[in-house]
Amino acid sequence: MMNSQEQVIWEDESLKKFNKMIARIPLFHREIARKVAFKKAELNAKERGSKKVEEPDIIKAFFSEVPMTFYSLMIKLLEDAGFDYKRYVAK
Repeated sequence: MMNSQEQVIWEDESLKKFNKMIARIPLFHREIARKVAFKKAELNAKERGSKKVEEPDIIKAFFSEVPMTFYSLMIKLLEDAGFDYKRYVAK
């Protein structure tokens, strides 16, 4: 298990998709969504023992941190950003 203080890096393509998605979140919610999802994605990577944030870490972060009220918007934004979320979400 990684030390919680260790830095993780972001896979380039995953970071591009993350930033594309964040840019499409309504301005009022954008910064909090960025902070919360970013932190959770890094935590997800660390929890699986990786030093690199990858697409599944980001998708799981959004699904665990975004309130159900915004679920349909989140799905649309994930799709628009090019995330293949269906691969990582249980039916």
